[in-house]
Amino acid sequence: MRYKIDKGTVVVVTGASGGIGRAAAVAFARRGARVALLARGDEGLESAASDVEAAGGRALPISVDVADPRAVDEAAERAEKELGPIGVWVNVAFSSVFAPFWEIEPEEFRRTTEVTYLGYVNGTRAALRRMMPRDRGVIVQCGSALAYRGIPLQSAYCGSKHAVQGLHDSLRAELMHERSGVKLTMVQMPAVNTPQFDWVLNRMPRRPQPVPPIYQPEIAADALVYAAEHPRRREYWVGASTVGTLLADKFATGLLDRYLARTGFASQQTEQRTRPDQPANLWEPADDAPGHDHGSHGRFDEQAHARSPQVWAGRHKYLVGAATAGAAAGAAAGAARLLRR
Repeated sequence: MRYKIDKGTVVVVTGASGGIGRAAAVAFARRGARVALLARGDEGLESAASDVEAAGGRALPISVDVADPRAVDEAAERAEKELGPIGVWVNVAFSSVFAPFWEIEPEEFRRTTEVTYLGYVNGTRAALRRMMPRDRGVIVQCGSALAYRGIPLQSAYCGSKHAVQGLHDSLRAELMHERSGVKLTMVQMPAVNTPQFDWVLNRMPRRPQPVPPIYQPEIAADALVYAAEHPRRREYWVGASTVGTLLADKFATGLLDRYLARTGFASQQTEQRTRPDQPANLWEPADDAPGHDHGSHGRFDEQAHARSPQVWAGRHKYLVGAATAGAAAGAAAGAARLLRR
Protein backbone atom coordinates (compact mmCIF):
# COMPACT_ATOMS: atom_id res chain seq x y z
CA MET A 1 0.00 0.00 0.00
CA ARG A 2 1.34 3.43 -0.93
CA TYR A 3 0.33 6.92 0.18
CA LYS A 4 1.55 9.48 -2.30
CA ILE A 5 3.16 12.62 -0.86
CA ASP A 6 2.50 15.64 -3.08
CA LYS A 7 1.60 19.32 -2.96
CA GLY A 8 -1.78 18.51 -1.42
CA THR A 9 -0.27 16.64 1.54
CA VAL A 10 -0.05 18.29 4.95
CA VAL A 11 2.88 16.97 7.01
CA VAL A 12 3.74 17.75 10.63
CA VAL A 13 7.34 17.20 11.74
CA THR A 14 8.40 17.58 15.37
CA GLY A 15 11.98 18.46 16.18
CA ALA A 16 12.05 20.23 12.83
CA SER A 17 14.55 22.97 13.65
CA GLY A 18 17.64 20.76 13.26
CA GLY A 19 19.12 17.37 12.52
CA ILE A 20 16.92 14.57 11.18
CA GLY A 21 13.72 16.55 11.73
CA ARG A 22 14.92 19.45 9.62
CA ALA A 23 16.27 17.19 6.87
CA ALA A 24 12.93 15.34 6.86
CA ALA A 25 10.96 18.57 6.57
CA VAL A 26 13.03 19.52 3.52
CA ALA A 27 12.63 16.04 2.01
CA PHE A 28 8.84 16.29 2.31
CA ALA A 29 8.98 19.81 0.88
CA ARG A 30 10.72 18.49 -2.23
CA ARG A 31 7.51 16.56 -2.90
CA GLY A 32 5.63 19.84 -2.66
CA ALA A 33 4.10 19.10 0.75
CA ARG A 34 2.82 21.71 3.16
CA VAL A 35 4.94 21.24 6.25
CA ALA A 36 4.17 22.34 9.80
CA LEU A 37 7.48 22.65 11.66
CA LEU A 38 7.29 22.03 15.40
CA ALA A 39 10.24 22.88 17.67
CA ARG A 40 11.22 25.30 20.44
CA GLY A 41 13.98 27.48 18.99
CA ASP A 42 12.76 30.46 16.97
CA GLU A 43 16.03 30.92 15.08
CA GLY A 44 16.16 27.27 14.00
CA LEU A 45 12.47 27.27 13.09
CA GLU A 46 12.75 30.33 10.88
CA SER A 47 15.80 28.94 9.09
CA ALA A 48 14.09 25.57 8.65
CA ALA A 49 11.05 27.33 7.20
CA SER A 50 13.29 29.07 4.68
CA ASP A 51 14.80 25.70 3.72
CA VAL A 52 11.34 24.21 3.23
CA GLU A 53 10.19 27.10 1.04
CA ALA A 54 13.40 26.91 -1.02
CA ALA A 55 12.78 23.18 -1.55
CA GLY A 56 9.35 23.83 -3.05
CA GLY A 57 7.09 23.30 -0.06
CA ARG A 58 4.99 25.57 2.10
CA ALA A 59 6.20 26.09 5.66
CA LEU A 60 4.37 26.83 8.89
CA PRO A 61 6.83 27.22 11.80
CA ILE A 62 5.25 26.73 15.23
CA SER A 63 7.20 27.20 18.43
CA VAL A 64 6.12 24.47 20.85
CA ASP A 65 7.52 22.22 23.56
CA VAL A 66 6.41 18.69 22.65
CA ALA A 67 6.42 17.76 26.35
CA ASP A 68 3.32 19.96 26.75
CA PRO A 69 0.30 17.94 25.50
CA ARG A 70 -2.03 20.93 25.31
CA ALA A 71 0.48 22.98 23.34
CA VAL A 72 1.02 20.10 20.89
CA ASP A 73 -2.72 19.75 20.36
CA GLU A 74 -3.04 23.47 19.78
CA ALA A 75 -0.20 23.29 17.26
CA ALA A 76 -2.02 20.49 15.43
CA GLU A 77 -5.19 22.58 15.40
CA ARG A 78 -3.31 25.54 13.96
CA ALA A 79 -1.69 23.34 11.30
CA GLU A 80 -5.09 22.08 10.14
CA LYS A 81 -6.57 25.57 10.17
CA GLU A 82 -3.77 27.13 8.12
CA LEU A 83 -2.58 24.22 5.95
CA GLY A 84 -5.43 21.71 5.79
CA PRO A 85 -6.13 18.20 7.14
CA ILE A 86 -3.00 16.53 8.43
CA GLY A 87 -2.07 13.54 6.29
CA VAL A 88 1.30 12.62 7.81
CA TRP A 89 2.67 13.16 11.30
CA VAL A 90 6.38 12.48 11.94
CA ASN A 91 7.69 12.38 15.53
CA VAL A 92 11.41 13.19 15.71
CA ALA A 93 11.94 15.57 18.65
CA PHE A 94 14.14 14.36 21.49
CA SER A 95 16.49 15.44 24.24
CA SER A 96 19.17 13.59 26.16
CA VAL A 97 21.95 13.58 28.74
CA PHE A 98 25.38 12.19 27.92
CA ALA A 99 26.68 10.74 31.19
CA PRO A 100 26.82 7.57 33.29
CA PHE A 101 23.50 6.73 34.94
CA TRP A 102 24.67 7.72 38.43
CA GLU A 103 25.59 11.22 37.24
CA ILE A 104 22.15 12.00 35.78
CA GLU A 105 19.86 13.89 38.15
CA PRO A 106 16.23 12.76 38.64
CA GLU A 107 14.83 15.92 37.04
CA GLU A 108 17.12 15.38 34.01
CA PHE A 109 15.80 11.85 33.59
CA ARG A 110 12.26 13.16 33.88
CA ARG A 111 12.84 15.91 31.32
CA THR A 112 14.48 13.53 28.84
CA THR A 113 11.54 11.14 29.18
CA GLU A 114 8.99 13.94 28.84
CA VAL A 115 10.51 15.09 25.55
CA THR A 116 11.81 11.88 23.99
CA TYR A 117 8.98 9.54 24.99
CA LEU A 118 5.97 11.61 26.09
CA GLY A 119 6.65 14.01 23.22
CA TYR A 120 5.91 11.08 20.90
CA VAL A 121 2.82 10.21 22.95
CA ASN A 122 1.57 13.79 22.71
CA GLY A 123 2.26 14.05 18.99
CA THR A 124 0.67 10.68 18.26
CA ARG A 125 -2.39 11.56 20.31
CA ALA A 126 -2.83 14.89 18.52
CA ALA A 127 -2.51 13.17 15.14
CA LEU A 128 -4.94 10.37 15.99
CA ARG A 129 -7.52 12.81 17.32
CA ARG A 130 -7.75 14.23 13.81
CA MET A 131 -6.96 11.20 11.65
CA MET A 132 -9.22 8.57 13.24
CA PRO A 133 -12.54 10.34 12.48
CA ARG A 134 -11.41 10.62 8.84
CA ASP A 135 -10.15 7.00 8.88
CA ARG A 136 -6.94 7.91 7.06
CA GLY A 137 -3.47 9.24 7.72
CA VAL A 138 0.03 8.03 8.54
CA ILE A 139 2.07 8.41 11.72
CA VAL A 140 5.82 7.78 11.47
CA GLN A 141 7.93 7.35 14.60
CA CYS A 142 11.61 8.17 14.19
CA GLY A 143 13.26 5.43 16.22
CA SER A 144 16.77 4.17 16.72
CA ALA A 145 18.75 0.98 17.00
CA LEU A 146 18.87 2.06 20.65
CA ALA A 147 15.12 1.42 20.88
CA TYR A 148 16.13 -2.24 21.12
CA ARG A 149 19.68 -2.09 22.47
CA GLY A 150 20.74 0.30 25.21
CA ILE A 151 24.34 1.52 25.27
CA PRO A 152 26.54 3.16 27.92
CA LEU A 153 26.30 6.91 28.62
CA GLN A 154 22.80 7.17 27.10
CA SER A 155 20.56 5.47 29.66
CA ALA A 156 17.99 8.28 29.73
CA TYR A 157 17.71 8.41 25.94
CA CYS A 158 17.75 4.62 25.49
CA GLY A 159 15.07 4.14 28.14
CA SER A 160 12.85 6.65 26.34
CA LYS A 161 13.43 5.02 22.95
CA HIS A 162 12.59 1.61 24.41
CA ALA A 163 9.35 3.17 25.66
CA VAL A 164 8.59 4.51 22.17
CA GLN A 165 9.06 0.99 20.81
CA GLY A 166 6.57 -0.37 23.34
CA LEU A 167 4.09 2.39 22.43
CA HIS A 168 4.50 1.54 18.77
CA ASP A 169 3.86 -2.17 19.29
CA SER A 170 0.76 -1.60 21.42
CA LEU A 171 -0.80 1.12 19.29
CA ARG A 172 -0.18 -0.67 16.01
CA ALA A 173 -2.05 -3.73 17.28
CA GLU A 174 -4.90 -1.55 18.57
CA LEU A 175 -5.30 0.20 15.21
CA MET A 176 -5.33 -3.17 13.45
CA HIS A 177 -7.99 -4.40 15.89
CA GLU A 178 -10.13 -1.39 15.02
CA ARG A 179 -9.54 -2.00 11.29
CA SER A 180 -8.48 1.63 11.17
CA GLY A 181 -7.38 3.29 7.98
CA VAL A 182 -4.75 5.19 9.99
CA LYS A 183 -1.34 3.57 9.54
CA LEU A 184 1.58 3.53 11.96
CA THR A 185 5.18 2.70 11.13
CA MET A 186 8.61 3.26 12.68
CA VAL A 187 12.09 3.85 11.28
CA GLN A 188 15.06 2.60 13.33
CA MET A 189 18.02 4.90 12.73
CA PRO A 190 21.80 4.39 12.95
CA ALA A 191 24.32 6.98 14.14
CA VAL A 192 23.59 10.18 12.23
CA ASN A 193 25.64 13.33 11.68
CA THR A 194 23.37 15.82 13.47
CA PRO A 195 24.03 18.84 15.71
CA GLN A 196 22.82 16.92 18.78
CA PHE A 197 26.41 16.12 19.72
CA ASP A 198 27.10 19.83 20.14
CA TRP A 199 24.02 20.60 22.23
CA VAL A 200 23.34 17.51 24.34
CA LEU A 201 23.95 17.95 28.08
CA ASN A 202 27.41 16.36 28.42
CA ARG A 203 29.19 15.40 31.65
CA MET A 204 32.01 13.44 30.05
CA PRO A 205 35.55 14.89 29.88
CA ARG A 206 35.66 14.78 26.08
CA ARG A 207 33.27 15.92 23.34
CA PRO A 208 30.64 13.37 22.37
CA GLN A 209 30.40 11.72 18.98
CA PRO A 210 28.15 9.13 17.29
CA VAL A 211 29.45 5.57 17.18
CA PRO A 212 30.73 4.95 13.62
CA PRO A 213 29.63 4.25 10.97
CA ILE A 214 27.95 7.63 10.72
CA TYR A 215 25.30 8.52 8.14
CA GLN A 216 24.19 11.88 6.80
CA PRO A 217 20.77 13.14 7.97
CA GLU A 218 19.46 13.07 4.40
CA ILE A 219 19.66 9.26 4.50
CA ALA A 220 17.43 9.26 7.58
CA ALA A 221 15.10 11.86 6.05
CA ASP A 222 14.59 9.91 2.83
CA ALA A 223 13.80 6.81 4.90
CA LEU A 224 11.12 8.72 6.81
CA VAL A 225 9.51 9.91 3.58
CA TYR A 226 9.63 6.41 2.15
CA ALA A 227 8.06 5.00 5.32
CA ALA A 228 5.29 7.61 5.14
CA GLU A 229 4.51 6.52 1.60
CA HIS A 230 4.79 2.79 2.41
CA PRO A 231 3.42 2.46 5.96
CA ARG A 232 2.22 -1.13 5.77
CA ARG A 233 5.53 -2.43 7.14
CA ARG A 234 5.71 -2.19 10.92
CA GLU A 235 9.24 -0.77 10.84
CA TYR A 236 12.27 -0.03 8.68
CA TRP A 237 15.94 -0.42 9.58
CA VAL A 238 18.37 2.19 8.23
CA GLY A 239 22.07 1.42 7.96
CA ALA A 240 24.01 -1.81 8.15
CA SER A 241 25.06 -0.89 11.70
CA THR A 242 21.41 -0.87 12.78
CA VAL A 243 20.88 -4.32 11.31
CA GLY A 244 24.06 -5.62 12.95
CA THR A 245 23.18 -4.12 16.34
CA LEU A 246 19.66 -5.52 16.38
CA LEU A 247 20.75 -8.97 15.27
CA ALA A 248 23.62 -9.04 17.78
CA ASP A 249 21.24 -8.00 20.55
CA LYS A 250 18.85 -10.79 19.59
CA PHE A 251 21.36 -13.61 19.31
CA ALA A 252 24.36 -12.55 21.44
CA THR A 253 23.08 -10.21 24.12
CA GLY A 254 25.62 -11.17 26.77
CA LEU A 255 28.54 -10.80 24.41
CA LEU A 256 27.23 -7.40 23.34
CA ASP A 257 27.04 -6.32 27.00
CA ARG A 258 30.72 -7.12 27.48
CA TYR A 259 31.72 -5.56 24.16
CA LEU A 260 29.93 -2.29 24.98
CA ALA A 261 31.36 -2.26 28.50
CA ARG A 262 34.83 -2.41 26.94
CA THR A 263 34.33 -0.01 24.01
CA GLY A 264 31.19 2.07 24.64
CA PHE A 265 32.80 4.89 26.62
CA ALA A 266 35.75 5.59 24.33
CA SER A 267 33.84 5.12 21.05
CA GLN A 268 31.36 7.85 21.98
CA GLN A 269 33.98 10.50 22.74
CA THR A 270 36.45 12.33 20.53
CA GLU A 271 39.98 13.30 21.52
CA GLN A 272 38.84 16.91 22.06
CA ARG A 273 38.13 18.16 25.55
CA THR A 274 34.56 19.18 26.35
CA ARG A 275 34.02 22.88 25.76
CA PRO A 276 33.01 24.73 28.95
CA ASP A 277 30.64 26.90 26.91
CA GLN A 278 28.91 24.02 25.09
CA PRO A 279 25.15 24.66 25.04
CA ALA A 280 22.69 22.13 26.44
CA ASN A 281 19.20 21.97 25.01
CA LEU A 282 17.62 19.91 27.77
CA TRP A 283 15.86 22.87 29.35
CA GLU A 284 16.24 25.61 26.75
CA PRO A 285 16.58 25.40 22.94
CA ALA A 286 20.15 25.68 21.71
CA ASP A 287 19.07 27.55 18.58
CA ASP A 288 16.93 30.26 20.11
CA ALA A 289 19.30 33.21 19.73
CA PRO A 290 20.24 34.95 16.44
CA GLY A 291 23.22 33.32 14.80
CA HIS A 292 22.73 30.01 16.62
CA ASP A 293 20.96 28.03 13.89
CA HIS A 294 22.62 24.60 13.69
CA GLY A 295 21.01 23.26 10.52
CA SER A 296 20.69 19.57 9.72
CA HIS A 297 24.36 18.55 9.79
CA GLY A 298 26.73 18.14 12.70
CA ARG A 299 30.53 18.38 12.62
CA PHE A 300 31.16 14.92 11.15
CA ASP A 301 30.66 15.58 7.43
CA GLU A 302 34.07 14.15 6.53
CA GLN A 303 33.24 10.83 8.21
CA ALA A 304 29.55 10.49 7.32
CA HIS A 305 28.20 8.23 4.58
CA ALA A 306 25.90 9.83 2.01
CA ARG A 307 24.21 6.57 1.00
CA SER A 308 23.20 3.27 2.54
CA PRO A 309 23.02 0.03 0.52
CA GLN A 310 20.94 -1.45 3.33
CA VAL A 311 18.22 1.17 2.76
CA TRP A 312 18.09 0.19 -0.91
CA ALA A 313 17.81 -3.46 0.11
CA GLY A 314 14.95 -2.62 2.47
CA ARG A 315 13.04 -0.89 -0.32
CA HIS A 316 13.63 -3.75 -2.74
CA LYS A 317 13.13 -6.64 -0.34
CA TYR A 318 11.45 -8.82 -2.98
CA LEU A 319 14.38 -8.46 -5.36
CA VAL A 320 16.81 -9.12 -2.54
CA GLY A 321 14.73 -12.08 -1.40
CA ALA A 322 14.66 -13.51 -4.89
CA ALA A 323 18.41 -13.06 -5.24
CA THR A 324 19.00 -14.66 -1.86
CA ALA A 325 16.70 -17.56 -2.74
CA GLY A 326 18.48 -17.96 -6.06
CA ALA A 327 21.87 -17.99 -4.38
CA ALA A 328 20.65 -20.52 -1.82
CA ALA A 329 19.20 -22.70 -4.58
CA GLY A 330 22.48 -22.52 -6.49
CA ALA A 331 24.44 -23.47 -3.41
CA ALA A 332 22.08 -26.38 -2.73
CA ALA A 333 22.39 -27.59 -6.32
CA GLY A 334 26.17 -27.38 -6.13
CA ALA A 335 26.20 -29.35 -2.91
CA ALA A 336 23.93 -31.99 -4.44
CA ARG A 337 26.31 -32.35 -7.40
CA LEU A 338 29.24 -32.80 -5.07
CA LEU A 339 27.37 -35.44 -3.11
CA ARG A 340 26.51 -37.35 -6.31
CA ARG A 341 30.17 -37.35 -7.27
